[in-house]
Order: sequence, then structure tokens, then C-alpha cells
Amino acid sequence: MDLTDLSDLALRDPQNMLAHIDSLPIQLQAAWKLGQSLPLPECKEIRQVIIGGMGGSAIGAELLAAYAASTCRVPIIIHRDYGLPAYAQIPETLVIVSSHSGNTEETLDSFETARVHGCTLMAVTTGGQLGKKAVEAKTPLWQFEHKGQPRAAVGYSFGLLLAALTRLGLITDPENEINEAVEAMRTQQESLRADIPVAKNPAKRLAGQLMERCVIVVASGYLAPVARRWKTQINEIAKAAAQFEILPEADHNTLAGLLNPQPFQTHTMTIFLRAPSDHPRNRLRLDLTRQGFMMEGMNTDFYNARGNSPLAHIWTALHFGDYNAYYLALAYGMDPTPVFELENLKATLKSID
Repeated sequence: MDLTDLSDLALRDPQNMLAHIDSLPIQLQAAWKLGQSLPLPECKEIRQVIIGGMGGSAIGAELLAAYAASTCRVPIIIHRDYGLPAYAQIPETLVIVSSHSGNTEETLDSFETARVHGCTLMAVTTGGQLGKKAVEAKTPLWQFEHKGQPRAAVGYSFGLLLAALTRLGLITDPENEINEAVEAMRTQQESLRADIPVAKNPAKRLAGQLMERCVIVVASGYLAPVARRWKTQINEIAKAAAQFEILPEADHNTLAGLLNPQPFQTHTMTIFLRAPSDHPRNRLRLDLTRQGFMMEGMNTDFYNARGNSPLAHIWTALHFGDYNAYYLALAYGMDPTPVFELENLKATLKSID
């Protein structure tokens, strides 16, 4: 469908997913501010942090882990499953369970496991069963207000966790980087808004390139979880196939898998995410890997993250990807908000509980 004339946007996007994407800089800043006043758990020593969550709630945790990896004095583990690892059985393990709805069954199971095993606990949610369980267990509850899909609350799922780790003394105060990231997002946004025509809107132009192609997103370092975010947004917003690959690991296997099946090459588009904060060798690898893809006849393009800090690189790349997935949804004639297949699966699982 045409991305130039969006006069009927209210019909094509009845639940206004665009407003969530437009307001992401504001959401990130609001989450950071909210996180300065919420209650912290009492813990004399933290040896490791486990963040339990799924889907849109988990991606904020993964973004945090990538950002904090170079400065955090304890490991941060993302747990996307039921239960918890066997080593999570001591008070020095901080378990943060994050569920947008508060009703994610895997996350609720992780909460109960952490409570039984005597871990230090926190809950991040808009309410639901997790909110009730946290109150009953007298667990610090970081509750926020957000009406919409979990994937549209990534500013909260990241910003609140960032505030928690900062206030617990696990990472240095990133407030200056937060402000710079928000400003970089707003500057980039001027060319991405829906009223900007295709010729001047890089996210719309890229969406046109992705039409009728399976998308592969490649990144490294700070942008590795952003590649996952691009993939999941294309899946959930555009209802389209996408995968992601992480460098340097992809150079040890993926490059060998480009030869077969033959029709595969012409029906893909590989996007390489780049940032000034990339490790120099990974930057070189990314360019050489892209050359390898093109040598096999595969379509490629790249995105350069903006800003002066790793946090700005993460968030400008993420924000661009959200706009791109949104415009791809419109191009396919898809409603960008509902995910009926996921809801049907959850309902089926609940019915046979």
C-alpha cells in the first residue's frame, strides 16, 4: 500500500500504535524519573541480577544488560522461561520479575520460585496477578501506567530497570546519557514522522525495500539486542518474517549457510546496524560480512546509529526500527497493533492449565 498518502491513517491504525512510537523519547525519560522514587529491596550484598520476563518485557532487560555490561560489577542474566536457574537460591541473588500485564505465566512462575528460594525480589508491572502477589509478599513493587501492547512500553521496561540498578549502586549514574539519548531520538525523529514524505523519510524507504522479503538484521555489541528488537517488531507489528544475527558469532557459521537453497538469496533483505561505539574489529567484520552477503547475490542495506554515547546509539537504532516496522505494516495492509496468533496461543494454554 502507498506510504505517501496517509490521510486514512485512523482506519489503517485504529488503536494508534503510531502515537506510542512517536512518544517513545518521552516515555524513556518518564520511566527514568519514575524510577528515582520507587521502593528498593533491602539487600546488604548483590552478587548477581536475574531479570525474568518474556517478549516486550524481556527486551528492556536485554537492552539494559548490553548497556551495563562494561560497567556493572555483577553479572546480569536474562531469564526467558519458567522457574529460575538452580544457582538462584540465596538472598544475594536479586531477581527482578518484569511483566507488562502482570499475568505472564512464565514470569509468575519465576516470581514464585524466587520467593520460595529466598532470593531478593522486585516486581515491575502495570498490575495484574504479579502486582497482587508482590503486595501479598511485601515485595518492592515498581508499578507504572501504560495502556497498550507490552512492546510499546519498552521505554518503561528499560528505564525503570536502569534506575533500579543505578540506585542500587551497581552502575554509574547515566542521567547525562539519558538526556543526550532522548535529544538524539527527537532530532532523528524529525525525518521519520508519518507526515514526512517517502522521498525524505528513510524509515519509509527502507520499508519499501523490505516488502515481500524475509528480513535478517545483523548487529554487534550494544546494538545486539536492538537487532532482536527489529526482528520482533517486524514480526509483531508488520506480521512478517524476520530473523537476527549477532557478530562476531555469525562469522563463524552464518556466512557458510548462504549458498542454499538458491531462491533464498533473492527473497531476503539483510540490514546491518552500525554505531560509533562498535568494537573496531566488529565494525570491520560488519562491513566484510555485508560484502560476503552481496557476493552471494543477497540484498543488503545498513543503518547508522546516531548520538554521542552508547545509550544514544541503542535508542536511536531502536526507534528507527520501530518506525520502519510500522511503515512495513502499513505497506502490507496490516493493523500494526493486534497479535491475534499470540493471544490465541495464550488462551489455549490457559484453557488446558
